[in-house]
Amino acid sequence: MKRFHRGPMDSVVQAELVAGQGIVGNADQRGRRQVTLIEEEIWQAMMAELGDDLPPSTRRANLLLRGVALAESRGRVLRIGPCRIRIYNETKPCERMEEALTGLRQAMYPDWRGGAYGEVLVGGSLAVGDTVGWEVADG
Repeated sequence: MKRFHRGPMDSVVQAELVAGQGIVGNADQRGRRQVTLIEEEIWQAMMAELGDDLPPSTRRANLLLRGVALAESRGRVLRIGPCRIRIYNETKPCERMEEALTGLRQAMYPDWRGGAYGEVLVGGSLAVGDTVGWEVADG
């Protein structure tokens, strides 16, 4: 979570999401980019490729997920605990990634490796370890 734009990232073990707004206390609220997400597995793979061990907070995403692939998830709804987030698009890496580690920005470009962003449809309390998965469309 970041308290202000370009400010430091604060690691938390639980957060409150509000539908149509985002994370309580986070700088980015409303619009379609209320929450940003990255995959732990992808982050670790990039660190191995680049020979470094930066923390995932370097990416500046709000939520670190495990066991869920974000690539090509535009339009899907992600369940995290009681919350629902509609994924709108991939998060393109900015110049700050290159400032953090040479080659990181380029490593993030293919296959949504920079993560995704979305809008909170159903809010609630999230905590580390909550179940994560995709909503299944009714057929």
